[in-house]
Amino acid sequence: MSEITGSDLSLVDAYWRAANYLSAGQIYLLDNPLLAEPLTPAHIKPRLLGHWGTTPGLNFVYAHLNRVIKARSTNVLFVTGPGHGGPALLANTWLEGSYSEIYPDVQRDGHGMRRLFRQFSFPGGVPSHVAPEVPGSIHEGGELGYSLAHAFGAAFDNPDLLVACVIGDGEAETGPLAASWHGNKFLDPVRDGAVLPILHLNGYKIANPTILARIPHEELDALLRGNGYAPFYVEGDEPAAMHSRMAQVLDEVLDGIHRIKTSGRTGRPRWPMIVLRTPKGWTGPSEVDGVPVEGTWRAHQVPLAGVRDNPEHLELLESWLRSYRPEELFDEHGGPRPELLDLAPTGDLRMGSTPHANGGLLLRELRLPGVAPHAVEVTKHGTTNSEPTRALGRMLRDVVALNAEQENFRLFGPDETASNRLDAVYEKTGKQWQAEVLPVDEHLEHHGRVVEVLSEHLCQGFLEGYLLTGRHGLFNCYEAFTHIVDSMFNQHAKWLKVHRKLAWRRPVASLNYLLSSHVWRQDHNGFSHQDPGFIDHVMNKKAEVIRVYLPPDTNTLLSVADHCLRSRDYVNVIVAGKNLTPDWLGPEEAALHCARGAGTWDWAGTAEGEPDVVLACAGDAPTMEVLAAAALLREHLPELRVRVVNVVDLMRLQPDTEHPHGMSDREFDALFTPDKPVIFAYHGYPWLIHRLTYRRTNHSDIHVRGYKEEGTTTTPFDMLVLNDMDRYRLVIDVVDRVPGLGPRAAGLRQHMQDQRTRHHAYIREHGEDLPEIRDWAWPY
Repeated sequence: MSEITGSDLSLVDAYWRAANYLSAGQIYLLDNPLLAEPLTPAHIKPRLLGHWGTTPGLNFVYAHLNRVIKARSTNVLFVTGPGHGGPALLANTWLEGSYSEIYPDVQRDGHGMRRLFRQFSFPGGVPSHVAPEVPGSIHEGGELGYSLAHAFGAAFDNPDLLVACVIGDGEAETGPLAASWHGNKFLDPVRDGAVLPILHLNGYKIANPTILARIPHEELDALLRGNGYAPFYVEGDEPAAMHSRMAQVLDEVLDGIHRIKTSGRTGRPRWPMIVLRTPKGWTGPSEVDGVPVEGTWRAHQVPLAGVRDNPEHLELLESWLRSYRPEELFDEHGGPRPELLDLAPTGDLRMGSTPHANGGLLLRELRLPGVAPHAVEVTKHGTTNSEPTRALGRMLRDVVALNAEQENFRLFGPDETASNRLDAVYEKTGKQWQAEVLPVDEHLEHHGRVVEVLSEHLCQGFLEGYLLTGRHGLFNCYEAFTHIVDSMFNQHAKWLKVHRKLAWRRPVASLNYLLSSHVWRQDHNGFSHQDPGFIDHVMNKKAEVIRVYLPPDTNTLLSVADHCLRSRDYVNVIVAGKNLTPDWLGPEEAALHCARGAGTWDWAGTAEGEPDVVLACAGDAPTMEVLAAAALLREHLPELRVRVVNVVDLMRLQPDTEHPHGMSDREFDALFTPDKPVIFAYHGYPWLIHRLTYRRTNHSDIHVRGYKEEGTTTTPFDMLVLNDMDRYRLVIDVVDRVPGLGPRAAGLRQHMQDQRTRHHAYIREHGEDLPEIRDWAWPY
């Protein structure tokens, strides 16, 4: 590389000053963007919202990255970790021109600058953080803790991409970020991209000092080296010296990354990283009302809060803005001066224009094997058994094989791929791993398609970064522990909701969850592993984004999985068992049933016309119990007209006015009847079904059984009995709720209760379920 000249650094400094000016202007100014006249209260926004403290550091990094991108023609994705860094990224994308290309009404002139300022944190405008509306972003700025995981996910299978990830020192205190440092143990130096963590230590959070900024240098250095990095330090507050040091360090770091990438070595290198220590609110007011601001927590949000009402504050603001010398940076029309624009890269090399931040531009169709090669043959309903997720594992194995050349599919999970019986994938790939390998280890390789790390946060973060940069994947997890990523799911669902409304953002592959080892088959692990509530959490999000599927057997799981892997811009939640389950539907029946989402199983019921009662189910264990209850009713009350309804797509229960998959009232009444009792066995918490159906004609006749927080280490059937969702309880519900049936079926009701009592005694003596439960099969 050529030597860095003084003119180079002067240009970087000018660019930095311009970005700082634009950032502060967004927080404060409603008008007079170029300070063509003295500031008055009328020029100031009535509500001052935004975060200044982290912004100058982000602008500093962005300006210096521009220099090396242009010099080296390097593809860089910029991930902004520090909280609400929105002003910085909006300022920089406007300066480089990428913002105006997407939003033509915010041109690079005085009128466009005024719009840029007015829209920030303003009704009808843009958020104060780095949101989907910001070009070049894949990371929601309010997601403290996830930036580095997103960065590594973006780098997987992107060998020519450098992901520059700025990590706020407040963010660095979170658990997910602490685990994310270990992403370097999974990054293949040859076939993946590179991640450059930039730990930005400005000393404070919103009101308190930050841990990593206050520990001794030796301790910080030992921590970062212990995590496998080679840290480079850029520290100070004097701009000229800081520019010189940052330019030198960036060149050293990128040279080091180039050596790692071109050495052809296998195994884990020591990747470089940067520690940037600057004052919080750098270049802002040093003191306000007699108290220090720059370099303190007071600079976190709005350093001058009383600008409209306090003439001294207004004067300080004008002095602050003029300190950037805007007349040197912008021409008479308000556009950046040509020499300033010389620093910015052009075209797709601009960080605001990189296609890696608009993954749908790079997305290639996933090659899928289809369901047929992996489907199980069903000659008679419910008389054979198979393990649904094991069959899915074989399908995923073929997905891996079919996409081996384009390397755009990965399976993520917290040490549970084999436990969830997806281990057939290891026939075609291994688990990505760059650390030490011992002779006893299995399936570890430098560039596997499976990423396992015992942190649900990392699995989710890796996958989100992977999807948002244009690839496909699936996250498999024990059902109870998916709750760990509740807030990460929240942010991704919110991102997708906004992303879908932006015409310039192209559709990306859906985020697919497979929740297995679920509540009804965690009898051996006990109460801590028994929680189906992730579905309830997911259901709070907007209908256009969310899909929830409860396939009852192997063929329906395969059909659902095939559909989800083909979909775009959704969060798909699939809940499926891994244990031996009756094969209820053949491949063609399963495809039709999944296309319907909900329907009658006429072969399981006894009513060709209007029923006396509807037995409904959603989920594999509920389906088993409903079918067993239907068989008992057929045996003991053959005159009773029973309809069996299975729901595989939970969204079908909602009205069609609330969800695209919802049923009209007429369709719902035809399926569930407008006036007959409905006994509904549901996989999760029963009140969700009531919530989804409360507007229906016969809601008062819908009686739901599900998980009601009764669990322990026990037998599989006892889990159902404890929660009153067993077959005997369902038959009692029918006897109690069908008008006039109670007096005629008193003996059956008593017999069912006796069976529950007999079960209770048997498991406590033998430690396993009754033979008629263990060996039950559909008898008709």
